[in-house]
Amino acid sequence: MTAADVAIAEARLWIGTPYLHQASVRGSGADCLGLLRGVWRRLYGKEPEAVPAYTEDWAEPEHREVLLWAARRWLVTKSLADAAAGDVLLFRMRECGIAKHLGLQSDVGAHPRFIHSYTGHGVIESSLSMPWQRRVAARFCFPEGAN
Repeated sequence: MTAADVAIAEARLWIGTPYLHQASVRGSGADCLGLLRGVWRRLYGKEPEAVPAYTEDWAEPEHREVLLWAARRWLVTKSLADAAAGDVLLFRMRECGIAKHLGLQSDVGAHPRFIHSYTGHGVIESSLSMPWQRRVAARFCFPEGAN
């Protein structure tokens, strides 16, 4: 299995986990970052850095791209057009807003899908519909060296 296959399989194990801000415990609670942190732990064994406390607005009032900066530190940047299953997607929820939502692309092609943890829904697999596609701010893949 490739790292992308392992990442998708792990993310699917988290489906049904309730949404809980700043949490990363499969079955108990996770936000979007917590889901990706869980996938990272499955791939690499430990997280690359401690995650400081963060607010649900992700530093939006200061317009600081903290989530985007962290993703660039630890993931491999890809072209937005280079979609592949297993990619990490970063979303801007509002035009001109900061990137503050994450998901893992689970399918590509005619019916693309992604797995994410969303307020009020928990961890779910959703259609990567046009409204979601328009919000994608960056695309990444996991670095080499996954377990």
